[in-house]
Amino acid sequence: MTNNTVYLNGQYLPLSEAKISVLDRGFLFGDGIYEVIPSYFGRLFHFQEHMERLENSLAAIRLANPHSREQWFDILNPLLDGNQDQYIYLQITRGAAPKRDHAFPENTPPTVFAMCSPIVPLAERDTGIKVVTMPDTRWKLCNAKAITLLANILHRQSAIDQHCAEAILVKDGYITEGAASNVFAVIDGVLMTPPKSNEILPGITRDVILEIAQNNDIPCKEENFNLVALLSASEIWITSSTREIIPVIECDGQLIGDGNPGPLWHRMNQLFQANKQSLV
Repeated sequence: MTNNTVYLNGQYLPLSEAKISVLDRGFLFGDGIYEVIPSYFGRLFHFQEHMERLENSLAAIRLANPHSREQWFDILNPLLDGNQDQYIYLQITRGAAPKRDHAFPENTPPTVFAMCSPIVPLAERDTGIKVVTMPDTRWKLCNAKAITLLANILHRQSAIDQHCAEAILVKDGYITEGAASNVFAVIDGVLMTPPKSNEILPGITRDVILEIAQNNDIPCKEENFNLVALLSASEIWITSSTREIIPVIECDGQLIGDGNPGPLWHRMNQLFQANKQSLV
């Protein structure tokens, strides 16, 4: 199928023909969840882990999963092109109810939408990015991959307005995550990332990095750290499914390390790319 083909409620059709009701609760309330799954060489990357996160997100908003993992696999695979790196965007909402009402509607089938897009590497991936920190003003279910992303959007745009690529968020004095990423820091020679909680999205790339570190004797910890520790780090990275591992060279106007991607980032990036190649 072409990149213009999408899946909507049981049908594959051109993107231009995909339509939903204006009464869809995703449109009216942001009542839904989404998942992003990279695909390399035509194979979905860590598919089972992404499905587990999908299931957890659905459970968090009390929305029944419309398909089994096997069914999801069969639905998503026809959208892939094995000749390019891509990502699946999958969204499930509570569907189109007969009227606008905050209460959950009864007997309303969910709206299921999926599309596939090319992964475009960030231009600064090998040279590093600038970030800025700011207070985390989001809700208390950040572990659910909900489509209600207005707070994240405002954080990210604030960073862009300050000529930075990402916002790193701080809550109660501690780092949580980026507006659209997880955060790692090398502090006193140890690779650290905040532990899983309702305050961060449990990133699949985050988990893969921790697994790679453990398998290669790289000291690592899931532990909270504050802004002072972040700014004293020798390396900072942000990670996500579509951006992979991006080195941070400046935070709040302060150089990180010598202002270049650090040695551990170079090593981890090589190990991560090898992990992708192992899919072939």
